[in-house]
Amino acid sequence: MASGHNDVLVMKGANIAAYGFGDGHPFGPDRHDAFHRELAGRGFGDRITLASATEATHAEIAAFHTREHISRVETLCLAGTGWLDGGDTPARRGLDTAAAAVVGASVFAMEHIMAGHARRAFVPIAGLHHAARDRSAGFCVYNDCGVVLELLRSRHGLGRIAYVDIDAHHGDGVFYAFEDDPGIGFADIHEDGRYLYPGTGAASETGRGAAAGTKLNIPLAPGAGDDEFRVAWERVEGYLADFRPEFILFQCGADSLAGDPITHLRLSPAAHGYAAARLCALADRWCEGRLLATGGGGYNRRNLALAWTAVVESFVAAGQAA
Repeated sequence: MASGHNDVLVMKGANIAAYGFGDGHPFGPDRHDAFHRELAGRGFGDRITLASATEATHAEIAAFHTREHISRVETLCLAGTGWLDGGDTPARRGLDTAAAAVVGASVFAMEHIMAGHARRAFVPIAGLHHAARDRSAGFCVYNDCGVVLELLRSRHGLGRIAYVDIDAHHGDGVFYAFEDDPGIGFADIHEDGRYLYPGTGAASETGRGAAAGTKLNIPLAPGAGDDEFRVAWERVEGYLADFRPEFILFQCGADSLAGDPITHLRLSPAAHGYAAARLCALADRWCEGRLLATGGGGYNRRNLALAWTAVVESFVAAGQAA
């Protein structure tokens, strides 16, 4: 598709909308449409480009995940019973296909940016940051973030890629996969793991081995709001200034907003809009504008609609200012 260099790409499609779980599970398949209804009402029109993508290939998913994990997911989902993890992520028929579509959407958006067709992109049903290389976890079957990070290196030769995460839950699947990798920057503001799944992300977790001291985890106390977030965000900006990334991957989970049914932070949508606007400025400075955002968590439908559209709005505004 043709698009101007300042266009914002937003992913949409029945295949990623299908990623979710029924029977009252917090991650329901209605989250995609809740966001897109709000977005359509904002009147962005030709300032954004909507696109859909096909499923990621096995080879693409295997850039991050083990072949054994992929096979296990497909086997369990074919049967349609049981759990893909310890009890958060039920196997169901078609979930493996939807999970591959989520990875495909994030990879498509990344390639669109790398080709210069857009400076920013947003993928609403993506940012599945809990899945480890060899297992599913916390509603996350495959880790599209991990796949994007690996492909940015193997396909595009990037040496410094920053991952920034403001989901209420620590991005453990990304953190531990790259804990000893100095080429992957990691800055994560989240609810303190002593009070929330997955129980990780202490401030003392700063990388190990060759990457010792190179990662940033900022746990917030339950009830923390925009003021505490802004203080933490200053540290994220300082971290990124030191790291000087070539590409920024932004996981902007909306479960950090006040009123989420399973978390305890109290951010407003303005926090997400602010973070997105600041990341646009940082990406323009160091990354030729290259910034990919993924929706991540968020289980209050109104919250996710407002937080994610605030991100897209900041992307559009940055493009108009450029």
